[in-house]
Amino acid sequence: MISVNDFKTGVTIEMEGQVFQVMDFQHVKPGKGAAFVRAKLRNVKTGSTVEKTFRAGEKVTRAHLEKREMQFLYKDTEGYIFMDNESYDQISISQDTLGDGSKWLLENMIIEVLMFQGNILGIELPNFVELTVVETEPGVKGDTATGATKLARLETGVSVHVPLFINEGDRLRIDTRTGQYMERA
Repeated sequence: MISVNDFKTGVTIEMEGQVFQVMDFQHVKPGKGAAFVRAKLRNVKTGSTVEKTFRAGEKVTRAHLEKREMQFLYKDTEGYIFMDNESYDQISISQDTLGDGSKWLLENMIIEVLMFQGNILGIELPNFVELTVVETEPGVKGDTATGATKLARLETGVSVHVPLFINEGDRLRIDTRTGQYMERA
């Protein structure tokens, strides 16, 4: 058990049969009445966020998530196949469990799989990935002063907005949290 007074960003708790991660919290002490803690929580499985108010000193169950380092091997008709780097066991994870994270996966990529009580909740991708541009329109010479962008399709199949000077074959650094182009790699 953990007191809501001890909340920190990133702490995981179990509430209403679900696992939530504390995204933001605020201790409030009104001039009249009892103190309380207002927290913004993200459901680890679904990714949805919810705001919840707790009485100061209220106890909640802390959820201990296990993070296992695994290597993405390939995608088949049933899901995405990962290999545990310690036991070399192969597991299949469905598209629903991966969510939007699947669009950044490359073969042989090392990621962390989040598990709670033996059940896979999702994956934790690195903040940045390096991907190659496979298709984009050529940039027009001299058209750089406007800060314009164009669409580029990456090797995983996802399209992102990039500056006009990016060409096919360029390696790009992409932020997996926002899906935005950061820089050339």
